[in-house]
Amino acid sequence: MTRRIPAALAALLLAGCAAGPDFQKPAPPDVAGYTPEPLADTTSAETAGGTKQSFTPGQDIPGEWWTLFHSEPLDQLVTEALKANPDLQAAQASLRQAQEAVYAQQGALLPGVDAGFTSERQKINGANFGQPGSHNIFNLDTAQVSASYAPDVFGGTRRQVESAAAQAEYQRFQLEAAYLTLTSNVVAAAVQEASLRAQIAATGDIVTAEAGQLKILRDQLALGGIARSTVLQQEATLAQTRATLPPLQKQLAQQRNRIAALAGRFPSQPPGQTFELASLTLPQELPVSLPSRLVEQRPDIRAAEATLHQASANIGVATAAMLPQFNITGDIGSTAIMIGSLFGPGSGIWSLAAGVTQPLFRGGTLLHQKREAEAAYDAAAAQYRSTVLTAFQNVADALRALQSDADALQAQTDSERAARANYDLASEQFKLGAVNYLTLLAAETTWQQARVALAQAQANRFADTAALFQALGGGWWNRTDVADAGQAAKDQP
Repeated sequence: MTRRIPAALAALLLAGCAAGPDFQKPAPPDVAGYTPEPLADTTSAETAGGTKQSFTPGQDIPGEWWTLFHSEPLDQLVTEALKANPDLQAAQASLRQAQEAVYAQQGALLPGVDAGFTSERQKINGANFGQPGSHNIFNLDTAQVSASYAPDVFGGTRRQVESAAAQAEYQRFQLEAAYLTLTSNVVAAAVQEASLRAQIAATGDIVTAEAGQLKILRDQLALGGIARSTVLQQEATLAQTRATLPPLQKQLAQQRNRIAALAGRFPSQPPGQTFELASLTLPQELPVSLPSRLVEQRPDIRAAEATLHQASANIGVATAAMLPQFNITGDIGSTAIMIGSLFGPGSGIWSLAAGVTQPLFRGGTLLHQKREAEAAYDAAAAQYRSTVLTAFQNVADALRALQSDADALQAQTDSERAARANYDLASEQFKLGAVNYLTLLAAETTWQQARVALAQAQANRFADTAALFQALGGGWWNRTDVADAGQAAKDQP
């Protein structure tokens, strides 16, 4: 009994080791922030979307981050898109496919068992058995069960399972990336629709004002107070302003088509929700993940890590292919010349075999396959670092954009108010004859440009707020439909 213990222990140790390197999770970047200086609150402006925003380092991100905009139509649209978007459904199917590939690969760790039955009709020459001139014809029926097992002594099969599992992990985070991209695109599309509606409304107001001014000029022309060229100039100005509406309306129609596609609808069946800037609420408290956590939260980084893990496992697969391969086979069954006697006394057969194969010469193929796997790992490691750098850049860009957006909105609000006041004053003075038409025309143009620019500046704050949530990973680990994966992410050191 004591002799069996060391042998069993050695077998256990052999089963626990695997060729090639064990994967080491990359350490998070040793940086304390995303910008050289501490984050400061944004400025505020007295207009829609002008709320001051503050940044809270380390605060967690809700799984349904888009609800922070407090728009019921937006919540409904995102929910519909998550249910019906075909790109998301494709990502879900790809994950299931990768998971099934893991289960299939795991089967290689277990023995294979097959059952077979053959029935033959044979004729033999009796001379071969000392009976010249005798020819016997008979049936031979054989039923047997065959088993084969390749002990994974050097862990090549386990590395293949590890590689498949890493591929499934990659698809897992490709799915999370698809969720994040879809929800971000829906929010961005809704904000863009609201911006276009605001620009169309602003242009419509300007058209109304310019049409009213044209009526006054025509009345003055009828009284002989002004030259006809002034009326013609105002008509041209009104026509130019009206000409800016069709491109905006085209963009709005195309944006509606985009929203329909995101929601899994055809353009002829657009969703019922419409969006205005006034119906959106700008989040005031913005979470900012710690840099050490970002690598756990960004789906693209986690996918790159899974690719790195797969490349590491493939080195083990290539290494094990250079080592001895073991195989055990066995057969048991019954054979008889009459099927009724197939399982009778004396019909049993069996065989047992064990073999080992050591590659000796393959023309350098196995060596170069191992080097190929090592080079693939180096490439995956470089790509992982690139993905991390891009992620940090995305967050830094979004933070900069939010602060610049707030400053731009404040300045644009002041500009629009000043332009409107100047236009009103010029319009009154023109009626009294205190200024010429060119002064009024310049005031009209400035006000028109300021109104449209203000709508764009308002939309930028909403769009870049959504971009920050996307850059930080979107809070997928807090979604209820991925609770297990979310807990795993939180448990990471």
